[in-house]
Amino acid sequence: MKLVKTLLLLILLLLGGLYLGGMALSPRFHVERSVQIAASPDKIYPLVANPRHWKRWSVWNQRDPSMAIEYSGPESGSGAAWAWKSQREGDGKMTFTNAESPHRLGYELFFPDFGTISRGEFRIESSSPNNSRVSWSMDGDMGSNPLFRWIGLFSDKMVGADFEAGLAGLKALAEKS
Repeated sequence: MKLVKTLLLLILLLLGGLYLGGMALSPRFHVERSVQIAASPDKIYPLVANPRHWKRWSVWNQRDPSMAIEYSGPESGSGAAWAWKSQREGDGKMTFTNAESPHRLGYELFFPDFGTISRGEFRIESSSPNNSRVSWSMDGDMGSNPLFRWIGLFSDKMVGADFEAGLAGLKALAEKS
């Protein structure tokens, strides 16, 4: 009986520590990755600004080719949006919020499972006529849920790998065109 009480006390202390530790963490996170692409911003921008082209380079679409996608708004640029449902990648919606062709595209990303909205952007900077630096960033707030804050703590490692793979796919596609 003493062993059961000790075990229960340890479990309660662990859960309390996880809760208090989560509450002490910042709810905000930032993820950013960049890549050099041997192509001009004019070649890269349409691949990013049109949601229908994301299937060609995004790692999320490649991991779940059966992902159900619904497009809305204009075909590209500000107001263009896509929503997806995926058993493997989760559900979400991305809306492009502001567009400055061919150098910048802002977006808003909503994940209903978390009830959170993240904001980010693509920046495409020309370093020479046929060479560009593409940066993909995202900032979010995981709210007051301590479990989500723990997830936010590891977001750079988790989402950063997806950004790197997506940028590699974008690079390969833009340099091939």
